[in-house]
Amino acid sequence: MIKKLLLFLFSLFIGIGLFIWIGKVVGWEKIKDAFLVFTGWQGLTIFGLTGLMMAVGNWKWKEILRSQNVKISFWRLSEFYLAGFALVFLVPIVVFGGEIFRSYILKEKGLVPWVKGLASIIIDRILEWTTNLAVIFLGILFFLYKIGLPPKNLAIIFGGVFLLFVIGISFFYFKIFKKESIAGIFLRSSGLKNSNHNSSILDVEREIFNFFKPKVRSMWKGFGLSFLRATIMYFRAWLLIVFLGRTIGALPALSVLSFSYLAAMIPIPAALGTHEVIQSFAFNSLGLGTSYATAFTMIIRGAELIFALIGLAFLLRFGLGWLRGLLFEKIDNFNQRVNHENEDSN
Repeated sequence: MIKKLLLFLFSLFIGIGLFIWIGKVVGWEKIKDAFLVFTGWQGLTIFGLTGLMMAVGNWKWKEILRSQNVKISFWRLSEFYLAGFALVFLVPIVVFGGEIFRSYILKEKGLVPWVKGLASIIIDRILEWTTNLAVIFLGILFFLYKIGLPPKNLAIIFGGVFLLFVIGISFFYFKIFKKESIAGIFLRSSGLKNSNHNSSILDVEREIFNFFKPKVRSMWKGFGLSFLRATIMYFRAWLLIVFLGRTIGALPALSVLSFSYLAAMIPIPAALGTHEVIQSFAFNSLGLGTSYATAFTMIIRGAELIFALIGLAFLLRFGLGWLRGLLFEKIDNFNQRVNHENEDSN
């Protein structure tokens, strides 16, 4: 617990440091001037598109669960989705924290078996990563053609992260195509082949492999919803740049979105600092003005933060409910033990 807290504080301080550095280099007055271009109805438009993104993401998860013969109402599921988003957005250094929480809470509420719940989350992430990597590839390809190579440090950091994700997702699809177990490799290498959890892990993998089959309609629907979500994010980025008073074409806007995806891959809370650094480079290279990059990232972050806070409220409610149940369980056990001792003494 202490280690996770220290990791969170360390990554948060790095993000804040980068954010302050960008503000000093660009100038807070210029950033403020960029914000003044942004009017109320425009802000509501960005907020609405962000909400639509969340709705499509929740819809995608609902369809994945439906493919596993699990039926949950859209609004009920959205509580778990937003709570998981809050964890991913605010505490990304807890690896797969949001994903594990979503599968755990489904099981705790008695809505979905652990195997199907965990499998649905992994499927959701694979669909999202595949879509994000496709957008990044197309956006960066245009950027390299139009602008050229980025600075060495940025290329190493973000290029390295991108390659890690590409290798991981390529390995997954290769194993699916070959119909070879990935979990089996993990279990053998970690010495857990004879573990009690062996069958559960293999059952989760089986659910995932059953979903990713070309003849399975749910898979194509999942990809369709993933690309729909990416399309909404694309229009959000393009509209925001226009609202900030800049002119941008379709392909440069795709590059801006791809850099946003790249920044999100770095595990810093709310991508604080990393998003500013990479978008400052992108905006400057595309002739949009560095000061507008910081305004762009702050507005995007602000819209997503509102939904993260809503999710945090759900998260706290679920957490308090769990603690209350645990406390009552301890009290009941204590009372039973006291009663048992009294009976023995009599």
